[in-house]
Amino acid sequence: IITRNCNQCYWFKSLCFTCVLGLIFTVFTLILMIILEEKLHDPMYIFLCNLCFNSLYGPAAFYPKFLYDLLSNSHVISYTGCLLQVFVIYSYATTDFSVLALMAYDRYVAICRPLNYHSVMTKRRVVVLMCFSRFVPMLCQTIVMILTSKLQLCGSRIEKLYCDNWSILKLSCTQITTNNIVGFIVIIFYFAHVVYICFSYVHMIKSAVKSREGRRKFLQTCVPHLLCLLNVTVAMLFDLMYARYGSTVPQTVRNFMAVQFLTLPPLLNPIIYGLNLTQVRKRLFSLCTHNKQGLG
Repeated sequence: IITRNCNQCYWFKSLCFTCVLGLIFTVFTLILMIILEEKLHDPMYIFLCNLCFNSLYGPAAFYPKFLYDLLSNSHVISYTGCLLQVFVIYSYATTDFSVLALMAYDRYVAICRPLNYHSVMTKRRVVVLMCFSRFVPMLCQTIVMILTSKLQLCGSRIEKLYCDNWSILKLSCTQITTNNIVGFIVIIFYFAHVVYICFSYVHMIKSAVKSREGRRKFLQTCVPHLLCLLNVTVAMLFDLMYARYGSTVPQTVRNFMAVQFLTLPPLLNPIIYGLNLTQVRKRLFSLCTHNKQGLG
């Protein structure tokens, strides 16, 4: 049994309920619009739908248990449950980077190779890419979890609102050199995703400035993607800062650093895309207008 630190976290209660409701509403609204509107069945929106599903997958490993803990006096979780929580949360985070890399590839083909777009981004290729964006992160985290599960622990208390791999490694009585090496490889692998996205956008900017249509397409579809990348990257950096410097900052700041990457990216990404992508915005406004006329 792992005991988690929930001291001074009760002020999160109303905030968490609000965040959960807001998350579910915004994500489901965007998912339903993409599924029901045939004009939104392009690869870009399919990848966006995948990103939205992922926004529900990751927080589902944290919020139900956390809200239950707020209503109880016992803040414990089984070791198996702790490992499962780590697996889901970090496969969610790495899947975000995989999907954002796919979206960058899609925009690169659309802007830099527009005549070949439909021959490159076929339905079969889109399905294969989506499967890989899910399978590879889960494979990486499965390897990490197998190595972690073999460790012998000398403690049972983690100083975080949820289980993470670093907190478990700090409880180990045995050498964690192999775990650190594998973890470092996974970090480098997904840092390479960010580098790829940045390089692809350098090429897109060079291509977009050559024509008015290219600039329009870049501003409408690529700026939201860059904002989401910034959102996810900053959230992950906060989580890494928590692991490195969490013990030196006040408890309130630690609580915020612990939950922000499970709250801000899932909540803000659908809003960013909903407000910036023209087709999504038009569909949302038409639904709102139709509902008002129906009520009238």
